[in-house]
Amino acid sequence: MARYRGPVEKLERRFGVSLALKGERRLAGKSALDKRPYGPGQHGAKKGKISEYGLQLREKQKAKFMYGVSEKQFRRLFSEAARRDGNTGVLLIQLLEQRLDNVVYRMGFATTRRFARQLVTHGHILVNGRRVDIPSYRVEAGTKIEIIEKSKNNPQISRSLELTSQTGIVAWVDVEKDKRFGIFTRNPEREEVVIPVEERYIVELYSK
Repeated sequence: MARYRGPVEKLERRFGVSLALKGERRLAGKSALDKRPYGPGQHGAKKGKISEYGLQLREKQKAKFMYGVSEKQFRRLFSEAARRDGNTGVLLIQLLEQRLDNVVYRMGFATTRRFARQLVTHGHILVNGRRVDIPSYRVEAGTKIEIIEKSKNNPQISRSLELTSQTGIVAWVDVEKDKRFGIFTRNPEREEVVIPVEERYIVELYSK
């Protein structure tokens, strides 16, 4: 299944939670979820009982849409997490957090992961001084992520960094806002990653 490219606010209304898909609109209270906090469509306001499988599937879909990965990519990441020693669900979240597009977003260079992905694919990002245009590139601890010189004054990037005064920057990155670079210092602990996803249901879904 290809990556979802439809209306993202419908996704947030379907799941009933913010998936950090709209950036500044969310901060301004103008997102569709704020205005219409119920599912899209004619029967969106009706809440039916969800099955155990439905709950597991919903959590997987939330994580997949939030991080902007395809079904194939998500399954591959889960398989890798399952092969490693440790809590599979926690390892899965850490692998998702290590994606280059997500790290660019976490550093405040983009208001959404979708915009961060565009910055990467359009060649605006340097990884340890080398241009990398692959959003799924895995960032290791100690890696330097930098905006290329000609894009450092990009108004969208500047605005994104301004908004970090409201949203804050996560503890596992160290960012020099004025110089437009940051260091991915370490993998985050699970309790540090504040996302509306219960990964244990994902593990149950793929363990059947």
